[in-house]
Amino acid sequence: MKKQIVHTKTAPAAIGPYSQAIRVDNTVYLSGQIPLDPLTMELVKGGIEEQSRQVFKNLKEVASASGFDLLHIVKLTIYLVDMDDFPCVNKVMSDFFEEPYPSRSTIGVASLPKAAKVEIDATIVV
Repeated sequence: MKKQIVHTKTAPAAIGPYSQAIRVDNTVYLSGQIPLDPLTMELVKGGIEEQSRQVFKNLKEVASASGFDLLHIVKLTIYLVDMDDFPCVNKVMSDFFEEPYPSRSTIGVASLPKAAKVEIDATIVV
């Protein structure tokens, strides 16, 4: 098994001991992204809509750095601090994906790094 590190400066740098993504054979595992602006490493201003958009933009940049795009994602896991934000995240997601949509799990959590409202990780299979 050969692991290939995926890294791009157009997405937020890791804020811990992990990679933005790892490719193993025909699978790319994208680490969870929170709504950080990659230039400032600060949370984007605004509510759940703005935060969700930034998360999907960050995932798009990491997917691109791996040589693929969001349409190659087969699985998403969404972590929400407030499950009442679920409809808004769905709306934003529909701006970034088209059918067939990736499979998905949504999990309610007590808190996220840097007090983010949402975090999403993804898996690409090629």
